[in-house]
Amino acid sequence: MAGVLTAADVRESLAAFVADVVDRLEHRRQREHAETYVRGLIEDGRRKSLQPTLFRLGVCGLVGVDAAYQSVQQFLADSPWDPEVVIRACAERVAPQLEVQAWVVDDTGFPKDGKRSPGVQRQYSGTLGKIGNCQIGVSVHAIGSRASLPLGWRLYLPASWCEDGERRRQAKIPDDVVFQTKAQLAVDLIAAARTWDVPGAPVLADEAYGNDTLFRETLDADGAGYVVAVSAKTRVYPPATVFAVPERSPGRGRPPTVAVADRSAETVAAVCAALPAERWLTLPCRTTPSGDVETSRFALLRVWAAHTIVRHHKAPRPEWLVAEWPEHTDAPTDYWLSNLAASTIPEQLARLARLRWTIELDYRQLKGELGLDHYEGRSWNGWHHHTALVTCAHAFLTEQRLRPRPERPA
Repeated sequence: MAGVLTAADVRESLAAFVADVVDRLEHRRQREHAETYVRGLIEDGRRKSLQPTLFRLGVCGLVGVDAAYQSVQQFLADSPWDPEVVIRACAERVAPQLEVQAWVVDDTGFPKDGKRSPGVQRQYSGTLGKIGNCQIGVSVHAIGSRASLPLGWRLYLPASWCEDGERRRQAKIPDDVVFQTKAQLAVDLIAAARTWDVPGAPVLADEAYGNDTLFRETLDADGAGYVVAVSAKTRVYPPATVFAVPERSPGRGRPPTVAVADRSAETVAAVCAALPAERWLTLPCRTTPSGDVETSRFALLRVWAAHTIVRHHKAPRPEWLVAEWPEHTDAPTDYWLSNLAASTIPEQLARLARLRWTIELDYRQLKGELGLDHYEGRSWNGWHHHTALVTCAHAFLTEQRLRPRPERPA
């Protein structure tokens, strides 16, 4: 009969896990503070900010409140350790255990009072569902059939912050940090993680990223597959389109080199509305935690995104257009573009299209259990250090759930 792990067993396992993933931090005190902080994130407590965490752990009673707080605060806010080192070590250890199916890009809001926390301003947050005073963090997660795991975090810095030298100085934002869109931050995170020893997979993202033509083009140029949501107004050339380079007009400059379509582009909604009924297939698209298989109706066809051709003057690049038309709805509800191979089976495309929502489970645990949104510091490094250590706590708990419980002797 499998034994029940004791609190001492968990603490011992946690200490060994953290010691392994922070082994590349340069200083012993950094490694010690990392273990303390991660333990505080995992142990019970409504608030996971620094001071109440240290009190719960009893650290303050050993060296004094002020000394303990200042030492760990310096480790978080000012110590120059690289958070990517910790996240990479977690990913390389845990991601191979997940049976990775996709990498998901998303962003989440961190409500804040005041104006001094880096990147905070009134801006739209999907977390809040409205415009509010908040920070926005972009993240990439490996999603597997067994669990999921963050692969990286970047704090979005609005243009108003990038141009404000005094606020940058107070928040200790490095000089080399310049304005980047959320999609550009996501591309950087994906590019970094693709150099690690972790299982690769297609990138999934919502419309905020999928509508960004440069995001899709960059992923494709980097050799990354994707299945990303796009708006119903996205314009494409339908499957019957023929592209040809026009002949040179007599006496007019250089000969044309860009292929031109034989018809006008249409919205994805219009293309799908014109499809005959037999093009809509009932496909399995999700397996629930209880093992039930959900199905829905999908259409899959090969198209060419118009923006790339018309605005960027690039050669036509075929993509999958995936559309979902659930039963009991009057029209298709969702659309995706994908650069996966023409030989990709329909069920795989349907499942990937519907898989992105699982990132919400990650955010729920990271915030609800591990204090992702509890960091109260006002430094750029502090935010990234905190998210790296929250990732470490999440990775430990994930590994614990995946590993079978050892048999205890009778």
